[in-house]
Amino acid sequence: MSETIVIQPVTRIEGHAKIVIQLDDSGNVQDTRVSVIELRGFEKFCIGKPVEELPRIVTSICGVCPWSHHLASAKACDAVFGVDIPSAAAKLRQLCNSIAYTEEHILHFYFLAGADFVMGPDADYSVRNVIGIVNKLPDVAKRVVRCRWLGGHMLEMISGKSIHPVAAVPGGFSKPLSKKEVEELKPMAQEILELAKFSIDYAKKNIFPQYLDTVKTLGVIETGFLGTVKKDGALDLYDGLLRMMTADGKYEEFTYDRYTDYIAEHVEPWTYLKFPYMKKAGAFSMNLSSPNGIYRVNSLARMNVCDYIPTPLAQIELEEFRKNFGRPAQLTLLYHWARLIELLHNAEKAVELLNDPEITSTDIRKSVTPRASRGVGCVEAPRGTLIHDYETDANGIVTDVNLIVATCQNNAPINMAVKQTAMSLIKDGKYDEGILNKVEMAIRAYDPCLSCSTHNMDGSLPVKIEIVDKKMNKIDTISNL
Repeated sequence: MSETIVIQPVTRIEGHAKIVIQLDDSGNVQDTRVSVIELRGFEKFCIGKPVEELPRIVTSICGVCPWSHHLASAKACDAVFGVDIPSAAAKLRQLCNSIAYTEEHILHFYFLAGADFVMGPDADYSVRNVIGIVNKLPDVAKRVVRCRWLGGHMLEMISGKSIHPVAAVPGGFSKPLSKKEVEELKPMAQEILELAKFSIDYAKKNIFPQYLDTVKTLGVIETGFLGTVKKDGALDLYDGLLRMMTADGKYEEFTYDRYTDYIAEHVEPWTYLKFPYMKKAGAFSMNLSSPNGIYRVNSLARMNVCDYIPTPLAQIELEEFRKNFGRPAQLTLLYHWARLIELLHNAEKAVELLNDPEITSTDIRKSVTPRASRGVGCVEAPRGTLIHDYETDANGIVTDVNLIVATCQNNAPINMAVKQTAMSLIKDGKYDEGILNKVEMAIRAYDPCLSCSTHNMDGSLPVKIEIVDKKMNKIDTISNL
C-alpha cells in the first residue's frame, strides 16, 4: 500500500515548513512537496503608507535579515524620489551590509547547517545541533559566539540599531561615522576576518573532503542562476546589474528596474510561497528530467554569475572553487562552500571600508521631494537577490508594492532538490531518521528564510484543516483547495 511521510517542522531553518513525501505501492518515492504556510502580507499593508516610512517598516518582515530589506527599500525610495545618494552614504550602507552578511553566514554555517557535518548527518538528533558543536569544539564555539556579538555591536555603533534598523533613509544615511568610532570598529572587523579565514580553512580540511561523495549525490539538480555584478563582472552585493545565467553558462544582463522583463511568478495551491521563474523560458516546470525556467539565487548563484571577486583572499578561494567544480557549479551542497567564500569576502570588505577615508565624511544625505513615480531597489541578501518595487502618487503615498524575495526564487529548486534526495535515498519503503535528515539537508543548503518570503494574496488563500482524534488519527479534512 502507498504511504505518506511527513517531516514537520523542518528543523534548523528560519521559518516553518513541512515536507510531504508520497510513496507508491512499491515503497518508492512518487512525489514530494515542500509546503510553506506562513503568511506575511507586506505587499498589501504597505499600500497607503508614505513611501519614506517603508525602509523602517519592511525590516519587520524578518528579524534575521532586516538589513537586506532595509537597504533594498531605501534604494527603491531613492529611485522613487529620483536621487543619487552621496558616495559616503553608499559606503556606509555597504559597510552595514557586509557586517550583516558576516553575522548571517556565521549563523547558518555554525548554528544551522554545521551540525550535519561536524556531528554527521546520521548522528542522533539530540547532539546533531549547535549544542553538540559547542561540546565538540568549545574553543571554536566561543569565537563564533563572540564574532556574532561583535557583528551586532558594530551595526549598533554605526547605525544605532542592529535589528530593525532605521539608518538608511531616502537620499542617503542618517548618521555620520566619527573617526573615533572607526578606530574602535577596526579591531572588531579584523577579529571577524580572522574567524572567516579560519572557517573556510577548517571546512576545506575537515568537512568538505569527508563529505565529497554526499555533495556529489544529495539534492543534485541542474538550473540557471541569478546574481548581481558590476559592469566589469565583479561580484557586488549592494549595487550593479542583474546577470541571469542559463544552465549552460550563457547569460544576459539587465538593470533591476527591468526585472519584470525577465522574471515571472507562478503560484501553486499547496503553498503560500510563490515560484518566480525565467520569463523567457515561456513556461514553468519543476520536472526533474526536464525543468523549464528554473533558476537559483544565493551564494552558489553569485559564485557562478560573477567573473571575479574584488577582495584578494576571497578571489583566491573562488579560483580554487572553480578549479574543483567548474562554472557554473550545479551541486546543491556547494552552497555551503560558496557561503564561506562570501563570509571571507564580506569580512575583507568591512575592513577595506573602515580604512577608506571617505567613510567619515559628513556629506551623507540629499533632500528629497515627494512625487508620483515608480522605484525599484535591489540588493543581494545573504539568501539571494532581493527586489523591492514601489509606486507612489503625487503626495508620495504608496499605491503598489511588489517584493521578489530571495527564498521565493529558490522555492522551485528547493522542491526539486528535496525530491531528488528523497528519490535517491528512500527505496522499497525503507527509511530511517538519518535518511529523513538528509532530505532536510537539501533544504538547509539554501539557507531559506521563510519569514522573509512574501506570499500570494489574491483574496483566495488556500486553507486545509485536518481534524484528528486524541491518537492523531485523521477524522476529517476541510479544505478550499
